[in-house]
Amino acid sequence: MTALATEIRETRVEPGSLALWFLGQNGWVVKSPGGGVVAVDPYLTDSCNPSRRGLDLARMVPPPLAPEELEADLVVCTHSHRDHADPATLAACAWSGRIGGFLGPGDTQTVFADAGIAEGDRDLLWPNRVIEHGDLRLTGTFALPTDAGDLNHVGLLIQAGGGPKLWITGDTGWHDRLAEAGLKHLPDVVCVPINGGYGNLSHWEAAELVRRVGPALAIPCHWDLFPDNACPPRQFQASLTVKGLRQLYHEPVHGQRLILTAHRA
Repeated sequence: MTALATEIRETRVEPGSLALWFLGQNGWVVKSPGGGVVAVDPYLTDSCNPSRRGLDLARMVPPPLAPEELEADLVVCTHSHRDHADPATLAACAWSGRIGGFLGPGDTQTVFADAGIAEGDRDLLWPNRVIEHGDLRLTGTFALPTDAGDLNHVGLLIQAGGGPKLWITGDTGWHDRLAEAGLKHLPDVVCVPINGGYGNLSHWEAAELVRRVGPALAIPCHWDLFPDNACPPRQFQASLTVKGLRQLYHEPVHGQRLILTAHRA
């Protein structure tokens, strides 16, 4: 078992906080004080490479753990794109028996089924749906689809008890409804894509979302994994700086634990 898998299993989370690990792209593991574990968009293989469109999508960073090592009460996929609902990762998770259930919007259900996940182990997520699991409260949020291939994108709000609200926006284009969703939920921490490619938020749009929503911490993602779909995270830091929000920036490190105790600014 890798050091990361062991760390996730052995980490004890203090009340009023969440533990967060960055897996790369939009991949995250979240652990609650009650020991609940949610994995979001785990892409733990190199299955996007080679690209059918001729792009360089070879991983620049190796997976921080093997997919069969992942242990979680729930795996949540925000949409069906391969780097978010990875058939190879999901099949290994289904085979391992270490995952309690799989959750995602419409088109992910077919990916789940094709990966060998039993019907009783998969469930639908949509904006404003709330799912309680132990001390965890998961809420689907609005996301604007980035292409016509999958029109069922969602984001995810995660909270345990009265602890910090973590908003993982998922892949999304800009829309005023996105900021309205953030203002509805008032997250303490926002994890937001910044790459600007193929319909996603740019680093400037991501910074504007942060400005409007007002979290205490802003974490960039979807910038790190593919040569032809990358963005230097300092661009997001620079955009926040221009908007007077440089102090909110936190650059995640692959496989490194971050304890979230933030409160809104």
